[in-house]
Amino acid sequence: MIELTKAEEQVMQILWELEKGFVKDILEKFPTPKPAYNTVSTIVRILEKKGFVSYTAYGKTHEYYPLISKDSYKSFTLKSIMAGYFNGSFINLVSFFAKENKLDTKDMEELLRYISEEENNSKTQDGND
Repeated sequence: MIELTKAEEQVMQILWELEKGFVKDILEKFPTPKPAYNTVSTIVRILEKKGFVSYTAYGKTHEYYPLISKDSYKSFTLKSIMAGYFNGSFINLVSFFAKENKLDTKDMEELLRYISEEENNSKTQDGND
C-alpha cells in the first residue's frame, strides 16, 4: 500500500462514506468551495491506477467504489506514522499524545481500561478466554 495525497485521501474519505458513487455524488459531498468536476474525476482515476478504487461501467458513466477498506488504510497510515516519527514504538506514540493533550491520571486510567476491555473482547471473540 502507498500513502495518498491529501486530495486523494479526501476523495477516499467520501467514497468510504458513500460506499459507491459517481463523480457527481463524490463532488456533492465536498465542502464549499467545491473543486471542479474534472479535478475530482482526475483524482478518482489516479486512485484507480493506484489500486484504491474500481468501478462499474454503465455505458460511458462509471460508478466508483473503494477496493481498500478505511480500516486497512487507517492501520497502514498509523504504522507509517509510528515508524517515521516514533521509532515504531506505540509507547512513544501514546506518550507523545499524552504530553501534547495534557492527559491527566484519570484520562490515562480510562485509556488503560479501554485497552484492557478491547483486549478482553478480542480474546472472547477468538475463544481464548
